[in-house]
Amino acid sequence: MNTKSEITNVPSLTSEGGLSVYLAQIKKFPILDAEEEYMLAKNWKERGNLKSAHKLVTSHLRLVAKIAMGYRGYGLPVNELISEGNIGLMQAVKKFDPEKGFRLATYAMWWIKAAIQEYVLRSWSLVKMGTTSAQKKLFFNLKKIKQQIAPNQDGDLKDEQVNEISKKLGVKSDEVVNMNRRMMGQEKSLNEPIKEGEKGEWQDWIVSEDLDQELFVAQQQEMDDKKTLLHRSIKILTDREREILQDRKLSNEPKTLEELSKKYKISRERIRQIETKAFEKLQKAMLNATKSENLLPRN
Repeated sequence: MNTKSEITNVPSLTSEGGLSVYLAQIKKFPILDAEEEYMLAKNWKERGNLKSAHKLVTSHLRLVAKIAMGYRGYGLPVNELISEGNIGLMQAVKKFDPEKGFRLATYAMWWIKAAIQEYVLRSWSLVKMGTTSAQKKLFFNLKKIKQQIAPNQDGDLKDEQVNEISKKLGVKSDEVVNMNRRMMGQEKSLNEPIKEGEKGEWQDWIVSEDLDQELFVAQQQEMDDKKTLLHRSIKILTDREREILQDRKLSNEPKTLEELSKKYKISRERIRQIETKAFEKLQKAMLNATKSENLLPRN
């Protein structure tokens, strides 16, 4: 199934100068409530209804634009970032299962970010940026860590700052220095005009703040609902099931099968079986609770 070609009539970014028009267009698409989203997703998944898929996509185009704006600092055209994010959104819609109890926005974020990050990495490979997992981690986390330890600092990092970042991210000091210099050079391009002779700069193109508020409220509500459901549903587990699941899945420092095997004096395989069974019980209980609380419509 070619999702990109099947979901038609999505506003396109045909040129850099068309960005403002595009942002105005996508603001016209309404944001779906939970029930409408569920029914559209169900109609698309079960019947392949393209109109439903189209509504799911267009209602989340602002989300893509918002996420794409977070990658402006890498010096790439915003329209390309958005286009790649839109492809990720279409993949998310294609694979989204409304019966899981989560909103599409939550699920789609991973696909959108993955598509954009892959594009960024491909583009930066032109300047011979490394592609090891550690270097990717450095690439996507350097700006955030810099803001924590050296906010608003221009130029090269101090030696102690370089050492702190290299230890945190598990890369060599010279890799931190080189990446910082590359990113500073790329960021300067954000101050260039979008088109010669025009006043607007790349960094001026931001998504309406209304989206920030909408996303925050929706995400906060969903997070609160999940916490409530988890707290309520986990009570169906036995004490041992609950403790093992918490130690393995819900802890900031998960314990190994070996550690729990010694604690409970049973085999590692038995620990794994208890963990799997407990997770399945909890998942089923949360899904049932989701439907009974009308967080999803009943079939």
